[in-house]
Amino acid sequence: MRTAAVLTEYDAPLSVTEVESVTPGANGIVVETDACGICRSDWHAWKGHWPSVPTDEHILGHEPAGTVTAVGDDVENFAVGDDVGIPFNVACGHCSSCWSGDSHLCSDGLSLGFTGDLPGAFASEFAIPNADFNAVHLPDGMTPVEMAGLGCRFATAFHGLAHKADVHAGDWLAVHGCGGIGLSAVNVGAALGANVVAVDLNEDALALAEQVGATATVVAGETDVPKAVQDVTNGGADVSVDALGIAETCRNSIDSLAPQGQHLQVGMTTDDEAGEISLPVDAMVGSELEFVGVKGMPPSRYPELFNMIAGDKLTPADLVTNEVTLGDVSDRLASMDDYGTLGMEVVTEF
Repeated sequence: MRTAAVLTEYDAPLSVTEVESVTPGANGIVVETDACGICRSDWHAWKGHWPSVPTDEHILGHEPAGTVTAVGDDVENFAVGDDVGIPFNVACGHCSSCWSGDSHLCSDGLSLGFTGDLPGAFASEFAIPNADFNAVHLPDGMTPVEMAGLGCRFATAFHGLAHKADVHAGDWLAVHGCGGIGLSAVNVGAALGANVVAVDLNEDALALAEQVGATATVVAGETDVPKAVQDVTNGGADVSVDALGIAETCRNSIDSLAPQGQHLQVGMTTDDEAGEISLPVDAMVGSELEFVGVKGMPPSRYPELFNMIAGDKLTPADLVTNEVTLGDVSDRLASMDDYGTLGMEVVTEF
């Protein structure tokens, strides 16, 4: 048996209970969970914003790191005792997306903790299929808490800014929303040489943004955000990120751009938007603006991220503000209703 925080009803406390143990498939591994981030994506699933997430005693949690405890017969690259991290987009390893290096877009892939076929890591152990393709070894010196802090948030921000956007040294980058993924974007943007404007309602979040690289900050509730960003950047941001996913931050991000700027959408919508946000299409055409969606990062590109961390260019550990127990997860998810968390929170006791 293993301990898990189980989803039985949307927007209700998770049940911390004993559930059946897991065993590895022929190409899979079982991992003892040492740390698992609590992400706003977990909050979306817990609230019921994504009805495809089952409530039949399902386990959330998609930002884990841990120690391999069992290995399938066909696994070649991992052994019992290895320290590993698991990107949340778990791919088949065989389709055209996987072969082209875009395994995070695998048509046959599963999202750890968000699909019934792949229960997540708010549990003392969890299983991962296709381990040789989907798991990553923790570099020497990286702790499980650091890896959990990378989770989907830091990795997604890195993929968006390092691989999808045209961020150059000296560019202006605006980040709208300074939760975990927004603060990650601030840190990544600064490491890439951008001047970063951080936008949020919470002054504590803005203070943390300054600590991890923001050049300037804008308090969202006290000003016209697009105008403030335009003023700070002397004409608009080259790249702007909506790190929250509500209609206001998406529109503010687009309206903050200079001509030929790029908007990156990393925040997912809530019930209010239900996946649809109205956009100023004519203005976007007239200024040749780009709208770019960003989802996770393929495991094959994690070495780039690890190398920048090893070189002290990126500091994800600085964003981990709280370590909690498995029994605290329900409370920490509920606190996200009113943006009551700061930085990243990580479960370290199971």
